[in-house]
Amino acid sequence: MTHAPDSPAPRPAGARRGRPPSNTLSRARILDAAQALLEGEGPEALTLRRLGADLGSNHTAVLRYFSGKDDILLGLAERLIAEAVDGFEPGPAWRDTLTDLARRVRRACLAHPALAVLVASRVSRRDAEFRGADLVIGALREAGFGPEDAARSYRALVDVALAMSSFEAASAVLGGAEREGDRMAWQREYLAASPQRFPHLAAVAPFLARADEDDQFEFVMDLLLNAVEARAGRGE
Repeated sequence: MTHAPDSPAPRPAGARRGRPPSNTLSRARILDAAQALLEGEGPEALTLRRLGADLGSNHTAVLRYFSGKDDILLGLAERLIAEAVDGFEPGPAWRDTLTDLARRVRRACLAHPALAVLVASRVSRRDAEFRGADLVIGALREAGFGPEDAARSYRALVDVALAMSSFEAASAVLGGAEREGDRMAWQREYLAASPQRFPHLAAVAPFLARADEDDQFEFVMDLLLNAVEARAGRGE
């Protein structure tokens, strides 16, 4: 049985009925505070005691709304997906739909990189995730896939889009010097690689220097969608 998004979690049998908190809590307010902590101070700062202190409540009050820290993380994962699919409508063709959804996932991850690094691999099992799954699977069914191949292709597409997006997000949360060093490596160390020792690398190094994150994301998603389209065309 589920409960309304902003209502407390059901009280366990035999639990004592305490006094209501002095300030009003809700699932949304707790998630706001958890996200602010995570994005402002990093995952180590996100504890129930710290969360309670920031909310002006005893940390045990949070447990009226979430079963524990992991349940909060799943709620944050749901928020990330909700931002990606909010207001989305399928495009005129299945490939347009899948391309747009992948770009929306990436934008949401890059808008909240610390959150994406922590929760992009989680399965939130909530409505926004179900809506995203339904949209992707609907597009794959439109492409001609039967149920089994639609399921397999859905997992592949979502895993790749989230993996690339969270990988890019991980770079975004690095310190400025480290991030800049990694970015410039393509234009310095790779271009300076010895043609005698690394002939194949040296031959393509100028092109590696030109490829940016936008180009790589679009290229990989295009490769994957080409494979999906070819498989659908074979009736598999």
